Amino acid sequence: MSEHIDPIEEQYKLLHQRLKNEQLQEFRNELLDLHLYEQGLFYVSLDEEERQQIYTYLSPKEMGDIFDVLEEETEEMPEYLEEMRPQYVSDMLSEMYTDNAVDILKQLDKTEIAKYLSLMNHEDVKEIKALLHYEDETAGAIMTTEYVSIVANQTIRSAMYLLKTEALVAETIYYVFVVDDFNHLVGVISLRDLIVHDEDELIFDVMNERVISVKVGDEQSDVARMIKDYDFLAIPVTDYDDHLLGIVTVDDIIDVIDEEATSDYSGLAGVDVDEASEHPIKAASKRLPWLITLLFLGMSTATLIGQYEALVSEASVLAVFISLITGTAGNAGTQSLAVAVRRLAVQNEKGNNFFRMILSELLTGLVTGAITGLTIFIIVGIWKHNFMLGFVIGMAMLCAITVANLAGSLIPMLMDKLGFDPAVASGPFITTLSDLTSVLIYFNIASLFMRYFIS
Repeated sequence: MSEHIDPIEEQYKLLHQRLKNEQLQEFRNELLDLHLYEQGLFYVSLDEEERQQIYTYLSPKEMGDIFDVLEEETEEMPEYLEEMRPQYVSDMLSEMYTDNAVDILKQLDKTEIAKYLSLMNHEDVKEIKALLHYEDETAGAIMTTEYVSIVANQTIRSAMYLLKTEALVAETIYYVFVVDDFNHLVGVISLRDLIVHDEDELIFDVMNERVISVKVGDEQSDVARMIKDYDFLAIPVTDYDDHLLGIVTVDDIIDVIDEEATSDYSGLAGVDVDEASEHPIKAASKRLPWLITLLFLGMSTATLIGQYEALVSEASVLAVFISLITGTAGNAGTQSLAVAVRRLAVQNEKGNNFFRMILSELLTGLVTGAITGLTIFIIVGIWKHNFMLGFVIGMAMLCAITVANLAGSLIPMLMDKLGFDPAVASGPFITTLSDLTSVLIYFNIASLFMRYFIS
């Protein structure tokens, strides 16, 4: 059976050989024939010496196209820029889409930003500075200013001419936004409508006046939700006086969704999931604060168990089920936390009521706790030939799961009400808190019924 050969890997090997042999024209032709994403993957696979060759083989425009794909996702971005001549960097940034150039510049210190901006032309600097001052994770920070806008009182013929003129520098031409003489957003028209209508018709007569837009200060997660809900390819961004400032495109929203998902998962796990490529010492330094905090919280659980040492010594069988109850309650709390964080993410569109959500989670906890408790009651009763002991374990399981469910949903909701990221109420924290409450519930129930199951 023949071994499957990845054509892209073979192409990369050939490109490496072209670089090694300094075959400039062959290298250019074969690299530029690849998709931009594949060009980016090839670039990041090179060592510094090979990248230096690339800078002499490719123009700033061609390198800018590659960096448009890389954007801020590459941690080595400042290192890459340092390798290039300052003028080459400035020319490359000028050729990139403005929002992508800004994402890269935000990774640099102020002196580096000033150095590159000083070498650019005035118009490019003006556009970049306009985006640099917006707060991170807002519509203003992720929007682009490369879009096509037209005025309502022009004909479709003149609009199509303008569209053809600006198509090469615009991020998208599928939506064309309509403004008045004062740059207020008044409508939108699709490329399809421009094509199918008569060229002599006025834009005003065929445009859609009901425009869905976002404000420049809106959170990027809200913009992402809006684009998802309406299936947009792009959405206009306005200031608070409805002046059109830019657009957010779906490719940027995909990055936002990925970023938000990573952030939420990091919070739920109590660790930065992007640290996989970091040095072990640096990765450990990021994990330790959480672990030390949880260690002290865990010690309080151990201390609580110590308070019931006499009870355990009198009924040693109780010790067998401690980890079972705390583990199950912790799992239930983590499930509830995940559902609560997701529910909070969509509560604006669903209009969920805080107290209704708490009641729902309470009922869910009671149902799951009752079924789990009944199951363990039967198992322990048969296993230990002691159905009263099974009743104690089952009741403890019911109460522990119900409380863990409430904690898993209530804590992130309260954090959201207070303006904090609900994902910070991480899985490890909820699990450790569930351990504490489960032990308290378990031993109190056991002490109440001990005389019935101790022979």
